[in-house]
Amino acid sequence: MLAYDSRMATPGRPPSDDVLTPSEWQVVHMVRNGMTNRRIASIRGTSIDGVKFHLENIRSKLGLRDRRAIRNWGGLPRHSQLRRTDMATTPVALGHIGQVSYTVKELEPTVSFFKDTLGMTYLFTAGRLAFFDCDGTRLMVDSLPEAQNIGTSILYFSVADIQASVAALKEKGVQFEGEPHIIHTHPDGTQEWMTFFREPAGNMLSLMSQVKP
Repeated sequence: MLAYDSRMATPGRPPSDDVLTPSEWQVVHMVRNGMTNRRIASIRGTSIDGVKFHLENIRSKLGLRDRRAIRNWGGLPRHSQLRRTDMATTPVALGHIGQVSYTVKELEPTVSFFKDTLGMTYLFTAGRLAFFDCDGTRLMVDSLPEAQNIGTSILYFSVADIQASVAALKEKGVQFEGEPHIIHTHPDGTQEWMTFFREPAGNMLSLMSQVKP
């Protein structure tokens, strides 16, 4: 799917006026992104037991039964840029594809081929992800381990309000893999939120939304 933004990591336990601590919110977002405890521990630089400790605290605080319940819990951080008090269910007609993912086992050979041989517009590399601009649609070349089991590509539909879009599609019977979650924070503070679902043939699709500070 996507790499998690490690800049969200918050060491220690700072005081929090929210239902969860910043570290617990980070774990929630990573669980919603389908990451295993081992993957979460690796990115956060903690032990697997430390991740399990956070998950137990999260379940206890929220009264949730298991990991699946965490993925489908719709809570947002108190100070989230995505929080809306006036959100209403609105009709959704997906159109603009903001991003397409392309899964590979090794990143560099494909990046070199796309950039140097095909002359594609290279944007940047972040860990095991590389990004190209395809006339306004972003191509993400993904070599993350968790991407290998998803398929060769994912279509990411860009929507203005990801919460309203999810609510509208749920009313039509769409079942999401988990609630929307932060996937990346840009240097200017703009957050990228995503959520995933499958079409009838079983292929993964995604909604994505950029939320400015």
